[in-house]
Amino acid sequence: MAKDRPVYMGPRLRRLRRELGLTQADMAADLEISASYVALLERNQRPLTADMLLRLARTYKMDMSELAGDGGAEQTARLQAVLKDPMFADIDLPALATGDVAVNYPGITEALLRLHTAYREEQLALADRDAGLSGAERDDAIDAPDPVAESRRFLAARRNSFPLLDDLAEKLAQEAEAAGGLAGWLKARHNLRVRRLPSDVMAGSMRRLDRHRDAVLLDDALDGASTQYQLALQIAYLEMRRDFEALLKDGQFASEGGRRLTRRALANYGAAALLMPYGAFARAVEARRYDVEALARQFGTSFEQTAHRLTTLQKPGQERVPFFFLRVDQAGNVSKRLDGAGFPFARHGGSCPLWSVHHAFERPRELLTQWLELPGGERFFSIARTVTAGGGSWNAPKVERAVALCCAAEHAHRLIYATDAAPPDPTPIGVTCRLCHRSQCMARSAPPIGRDMLPEDFRRTHAPFGFANG
Repeated sequence: MAKDRPVYMGPRLRRLRRELGLTQADMAADLEISASYVALLERNQRPLTADMLLRLARTYKMDMSELAGDGGAEQTARLQAVLKDPMFADIDLPALATGDVAVNYPGITEALLRLHTAYREEQLALADRDAGLSGAERDDAIDAPDPVAESRRFLAARRNSFPLLDDLAEKLAQEAEAAGGLAGWLKARHNLRVRRLPSDVMAGSMRRLDRHRDAVLLDDALDGASTQYQLALQIAYLEMRRDFEALLKDGQFASEGGRRLTRRALANYGAAALLMPYGAFARAVEARRYDVEALARQFGTSFEQTAHRLTTLQKPGQERVPFFFLRVDQAGNVSKRLDGAGFPFARHGGSCPLWSVHHAFERPRELLTQWLELPGGERFFSIARTVTAGGGSWNAPKVERAVALCCAAEHAHRLIYATDAAPPDPTPIGVTCRLCHRSQCMARSAPPIGRDMLPEDFRRTHAPFGFANG
């Protein structure tokens, strides 16, 4: 116990007395003090001295540390974290007052923490239901299974890391290297030759397994990185199918679509692990300081494939920087979301227009860096760049997307992109407008869930919405 600060433990003493089934007079008799003094201690009108703490421990055969606890430090820290929510930004909440509440009223503190947790969960559920749906569509969607959400939950629960597939892929990569490459391995192991055919002959397929002719057929419009990836994907389906099924048994899927999407995600994981074997890739990322373009050239992969692989480096004992990955189109639709770190925007994030991933289309192929800060104070560092899918010949359809990699600010110094000795002020972004309580944001597209609107429309001309008490 600190000598320079009196310790008040009234609520804890009262709770102890009630648990023991004692009256104030009973406890006073046990401790050889007056009942009025017990009442003063319980009302925090007297501090609990070291001598009194020893008497309590001796009299009721209690562990001293159990009785003294941490002085409410853990509860205070949790309560202070909750009160940083922007919803409370307009309320004066001194740190000392917060500590007093946590220490003196632990029951009320726990009730507030539970309520806030339930509130946040309900916010997320409402955001799910409100995601661009009309009223009738929203009602229908509440009970309908979402295959994409099921697959994302499966991957996020495992931090997008599957050591079983990494180990198998490393063995296959060694065999392929000995056979002269993926095509040589397919011929030696499965007697399959690789044939490249025109797009019109492939009839819209990038890859087909032709068992009758013992061949893997590839669209000849594919570039080098895509060709190798499709061969690796075929090998993953041939060699890892049983492993996919074993991993899927641990998941809970309400729809067959969710199961199929997850199997496809596992196959893509296996293909990436084959092209970028865990051990070699993990060493390379440290040597090149997470330079995505340099790593892509070293392993013969695309920028997106390499960025995707960076989210999977969480093998126990060989962890690297945990990343969140996002891919969006020019309309802001999120088509891929991978989380290797449990970030707060892993479920809904990506729609904030202040994030540079949405500005990448204005500067094609240029890598943009940005420091970010979420409403709760969490800071991150991100890189973003456009990538192109499709094309390969005249008039062949192609699509431009932007991808972003994001890591916690504490890891940014390990990246070649974060070379600033003193990071600039971060850009304040939100998880999504419906969950962001920044009332001054000019880019807001919708008011947050749970905030009342001001009846007047003349008070705030610099922001699209005015919130009560905001």
